[in-house]
Amino acid sequence: MTFVEDQAVVLKRKNKKMDPTLDSKLVSQPVDVKNRKKDDDDQGSNKAKKRYVLVSFKELPEYMKDNEFLLNYYRANWSLKEALFSIFRWHNETLNVWTHFLGFVLFLGLTMTNLMEVPQIVDLITFLTRSFPISGDTNVSQDSEDLFLGTANLIDLKRITTPELDVNLPVTPVTRWPFYVFLGGSMFCLLSSSICHLFSCHSHHLNLTLLRIDYTGITTMIITSFFPPIYYIFQCDPKWHFVYLGGITSLGLFTIITLLSPTLSTSKFRAFRALIFSSMGLFGIVPGIHAAIVNWSNPRRNITLAYESAMAIFYLTGTMFYVSRIPERLKPGWFDLAGHSHQIFHILVVMGALAHYGASLVFLEWRDRNGC
Repeated sequence: MTFVEDQAVVLKRKNKKMDPTLDSKLVSQPVDVKNRKKDDDDQGSNKAKKRYVLVSFKELPEYMKDNEFLLNYYRANWSLKEALFSIFRWHNETLNVWTHFLGFVLFLGLTMTNLMEVPQIVDLITFLTRSFPISGDTNVSQDSEDLFLGTANLIDLKRITTPELDVNLPVTPVTRWPFYVFLGGSMFCLLSSSICHLFSCHSHHLNLTLLRIDYTGITTMIITSFFPPIYYIFQCDPKWHFVYLGGITSLGLFTIITLLSPTLSTSKFRAFRALIFSSMGLFGIVPGIHAAIVNWSNPRRNITLAYESAMAIFYLTGTMFYVSRIPERLKPGWFDLAGHSHQIFHILVVMGALAHYGASLVFLEWRDRNGC
């Protein structure tokens, strides 16, 4: 045999030996690929499930470590969709979200209730309900108002008046814009707080952005709370509007600019933030004393002071809980889900805003009957 023939024989033998192996590999290859795909899918689903479980404080990224006394039930790096639907899940932010969201809904209802008392809106309701039997000597606007606002008597503190005042004194409605400025500021604060607590678990960038909006909301609520008392008490001496409202607005803008710093948003400066917000509230002592002196003979003085004192107590007590982190400081891990300091702070903020709402209604009723 020649060399070429020898090589051909060797190649044929090798091919005969390799063919079964190649066939088996070709047959088994698709099976292995399918199994791998299944394994990859299983691992992917497991990772997706693990991603949205609640974690402990130690597992949090550094930017989310705010309260070391709350040990568990945290959300971290959740998608926006998962964060949104977590409003219906139980975690350590659930009550923070709902306390201020329900407060926002409450103030939205109060705003709508007061808007229904605007003559143009009441007349529209009267037109739409003209088919209801109404006697000739009945006030049409008041009747339609009572029909659709049956609960208004429970929340309309302007009805706390004496018969003598109702009969003898004419009513000339005063402008309402300062009152609605306060309601708008309160709703913005409560809604921004609720959104912040719901979505701050998404990412570091969104967390920082929402915290800034939250602090802006708190500052806005404090500023707008000054508008009804300052405007209506000093309505006959407008220069004090510029002094007091200009002062609190300037202080508020300084506060917002200061808190835009990322460093001041960290837990290390919690006490500093509380001090700034408290100083804005304490600014009201000066116009408060001034107003008490100017209106010392006002028959509504005591009820107004009672509402405003209740507001101050609620806000200051809430600030104390915010800074001290009591009760979770005393029993770490016991109040992770319910009863911790920030939830108490939220409830007291809503109660303080309601107390100020009551005082604002008294200011409105008094100015309606007592012009300059």
